[in-house]
Amino acid sequence: MQDAVIPPQPRDYPGVNWEGLKTLYLREVRRFLKVGMQTLAAPVVTALLYMLVFVVAVGGGREVHGVAYGTFVAPGLIMMQILSNAFANSSSSLLQAKFNGLMGDFLTPPLTPAEHVAGFGLGAATRGVVVGAVSLIAVLPFARLPVAHVWAIVFFGLGAALIMAFIGVLAGLWAEKFDHMAAVTNFVIMPMTFLSGTFYLVERLPEPFRTASHFNPFFYLIDGFRYGFVGQAEGSLAIGVAMTVALVLATGLACLQAFRVGYKIKS
Repeated sequence: MQDAVIPPQPRDYPGVNWEGLKTLYLREVRRFLKVGMQTLAAPVVTALLYMLVFVVAVGGGREVHGVAYGTFVAPGLIMMQILSNAFANSSSSLLQAKFNGLMGDFLTPPLTPAEHVAGFGLGAATRGVVVGAVSLIAVLPFARLPVAHVWAIVFFGLGAALIMAFIGVLAGLWAEKFDHMAAVTNFVIMPMTFLSGTFYLVERLPEPFRTASHFNPFFYLIDGFRYGFVGQAEGSLAIGVAMTVALVLATGLACLQAFRVGYKIKS
């Protein structure tokens, strides 16, 4: 009797599928590096234009808390680029995959929901950090940036990149068309960024806007990041650190649950 032919078995990945996770991460990184003119050069030009308008035309020789206005504004501009680019990378990647019918390419490989979240999240965070670093180099000729606390720069920079990367994952899964993504960007991300003390001291706002600004998580991210450079903070650093950790965990767990249940993926 002829022996039965045993079909090939799927590969078994005990623990973490490091090879698959690495492949997904590199896919996300190479995706934005391939269009570097759009993903790297354009944000730098935007940051320089903001510096030109707010520092040269508006700021002049002003000082804020004893530091030059350009030194005060520059960390906020860098953080803006980190926030917006981390969000854009993960959200656009998933939305385009849904539109092009490529979600199966992510679901077919033996990757767990946690590995999907890590791959998309870390890839998007990498774009945010890279754009932030390039923007930092670009604004140095226009603003003297001391380094007072390296830990704050690294902590709040990485924390902001991860938070917005995870929010981008959720937005990319939720959105059904590009109008939905534009609505999130224009009516949520941008207003929260501009109303977070990027270009001004929140303490100078009239009530109730001053109090409301302290409920804006972007305020603490920008304030903590700025503290790393100039050594001064408007808000509580303890609240900023706790909020950053809480948001990274909350958004990461929300992404994990979305992939576990196949939210707008398995339909």
